[in-house]
Amino acid sequence: MSETIFKQVNYTLDGLIKGIELGQIGLPDIQRPFVWPNTKVRDLFDSMYKGYPVGYLLFWDNEYVPGHRTIGTDGKQLSPNMVIVDGQQRLTSLFAVMKGVPVVRSNYKSERIRIAFNPLERIFSVATAATDRDRSFISDISTVWNSNTNLFQVANEFLYNLREAREDVSDNQERSIQDSIAKLAGLSNFPFTALQLNADITEENVADVFVRINSQGKTLNQADFILTLMSVFWDEGRADLEDFCRAAKSPSSITASPYNHLIEPSPAQILRVGIGLAFRRARLRHVYSILRGKDLATNEISEERREEQFAALKKAQDEVLDLTNWHDFIQCIRQAGYREGRMINSSNALLYSYVFYLIGKTEFDIADSELRPVIAQWFFMSAITGRYAGSFESTAESDLAMLRGAVNGDEFASRLRRACEVALPRDFWEITLPNELAVSSARSPSLFAYEAALILLNAPALFSKFKVAEMIDPTLRTSRNLIERHHLFPRGYLARNGISQTSEVNQIANYSYVEWPDNAKISDQAPADYLSEMRKRFSELELQRMYRFHALPEGWERTDYWEFLEHRRERIAEIIQEGYESLLSGSSHSEPNSAAIEIDELVGGGEGDAVEFKSTLRTNLHTRKIDKRMENAVLKTLAGFLNSNGGTLIVGVSDDRAPVGITADGFDNEDKMALHLGNIVNRSMGPSVWALMHANFEDYEEGRVLVVRCEGSRSPVYLTEGKEEHFYIRTGHATTELNVSQVQNYIKQRFD
Repeated sequence: MSETIFKQVNYTLDGLIKGIELGQIGLPDIQRPFVWPNTKVRDLFDSMYKGYPVGYLLFWDNEYVPGHRTIGTDGKQLSPNMVIVDGQQRLTSLFAVMKGVPVVRSNYKSERIRIAFNPLERIFSVATAATDRDRSFISDISTVWNSNTNLFQVANEFLYNLREAREDVSDNQERSIQDSIAKLAGLSNFPFTALQLNADITEENVADVFVRINSQGKTLNQADFILTLMSVFWDEGRADLEDFCRAAKSPSSITASPYNHLIEPSPAQILRVGIGLAFRRARLRHVYSILRGKDLATNEISEERREEQFAALKKAQDEVLDLTNWHDFIQCIRQAGYREGRMINSSNALLYSYVFYLIGKTEFDIADSELRPVIAQWFFMSAITGRYAGSFESTAESDLAMLRGAVNGDEFASRLRRACEVALPRDFWEITLPNELAVSSARSPSLFAYEAALILLNAPALFSKFKVAEMIDPTLRTSRNLIERHHLFPRGYLARNGISQTSEVNQIANYSYVEWPDNAKISDQAPADYLSEMRKRFSELELQRMYRFHALPEGWERTDYWEFLEHRRERIAEIIQEGYESLLSGSSHSEPNSAAIEIDELVGGGEGDAVEFKSTLRTNLHTRKIDKRMENAVLKTLAGFLNSNGGTLIVGVSDDRAPVGITADGFDNEDKMALHLGNIVNRSMGPSVWALMHANFEDYEEGRVLVVRCEGSRSPVYLTEGKEEHFYIRTGHATTELNVSQVQNYIKQRFD
């Protein structure tokens, strides 16, 4: 008989609770926070009350290692020498309810779980305001096991309160209630069996055992073990990861934060980015050993080697969590046309794009203006091809290996672009992509790529003069989305013609993007009927342009539905290709005058109708004090660009092209300066306007400058100053305010 690595140990529930309470039984960092819903906790108590088995536990007999967490939020008397590998949710539930202590949820907030019990009907319920008022319930069963509680007193108080609510409590019911409460209290003797793993096995062995025996819940993975090592040898590093991910979930109006509209990363995801940057690895199975200080060739473990590897990870994580790097990278994804989290079909594609961005920036010192379009192209390719779907580690490992031999920034960028060419040959656009569009999936990568392409190409929404890019603004919160997917052949119309299956009606090629009032107005009309009204809004030239972007041939409304889908898929593929190629040429319409033009060239060309310089954002250089007039001058310029054909404002350069830099404005960092600009724009021109501006920081001479690129607005933009509204346009090198009559004439000519 082979030697086992475990032994069987029997416990009572009371013995387990005391072990947890003292701290002898602890929760290791390889486990998750408490994730069970309260209804499942209720069901656990119900099963035990009925005498049903509730599964065995898996413990690890391990000498105390720093980093093992205790159950609950209060301090413990002893250090844990027995850690829970499987059964953590059950034991946490039992301990939290019986001892009346809060648990830590996955959102890092503590919560008190209350379970109510009806002794007469012998049923459990999650405590609510209703059970608190109902005299037939013990509102919180934790009182039964409170050390200061007399069980007879609990029963007597319950009976007293019950009789206050109802007079017909019989002697038999009284005895039944007393028996029920005694049986509830007796759950402290409920038997549990634990399989106790030996102390001398490794954490890899523990994970393997867990995976083999556990068919439910989330399995342990290599990222969990690396996070455990961080808790042991670099706890502040793990805390920084968790703080970053927590802050990324919601915006902050007080300080700069990693919040964005594309991704809410987990600590394990950001850890992968740090590992990719530090060790150029995507497979984590060896990284755990590397961080332990193991030489993979000799299997020898060295403390010195461990310290060296953690030093490399620390250096990389500093770059990963740097908010300037993070938000500059997010701009790369926006430059690729992806503006909202719902459009991100693959978080792995985004995260490994961040790895490559950081490699390009930190190792090869590539300027943001050169790096952004390369990363935007890479992300677009990765997203549309599903490059990092499924078993992504091998692909990411290969991509990282591809970049290892690059000797300079030009070669680094060239290798990424070449990989994109290989992934997107001519056959992909003409054959593969049209076939991938022949689905009804609302989460298809090709559907999001089409949406991104419409943004990149500055396309209008169908039957609208507003651009798709203007209407996809995650910062706006309305009862309905400004833009909606519209069935070109409406569902009701197709049903009347014998086509009713969802997979047939919801084909990607049957969708387009329209303003929601138009979507409601169209309803279930035949295409030929609603189109005759919609066409009246536009000139023939406008219709031709709109039809091209929305992949609609002339006369489509009277075409056979299946023939229409086939032809439109090919046209949609062409538009997606055109959007992607705009990234290659640097002519992305969504980022006006995007990084294709260097700051040196912009400044060297001087001010003009589309370029203006400002020495500061808010500081009067004469008085050295913050001056609202400086902010107003900046806002007037931006409003002028918006009401004209767009333009670029450079803050940190004087009128005579001399470098001033941004330090004179006295912001703590660049993120706070950008946040301040966004706040004053939102306050003075409205939140929707900020979506038409793209702010970033660039090197110029010996300092840094703020570059704000503005699109031309499709609707008039007024600047609020106090209680008055003003209207500005660009006239040559100046920003000019128009009077009321001039505004009316200008709007008629420019916007109608």
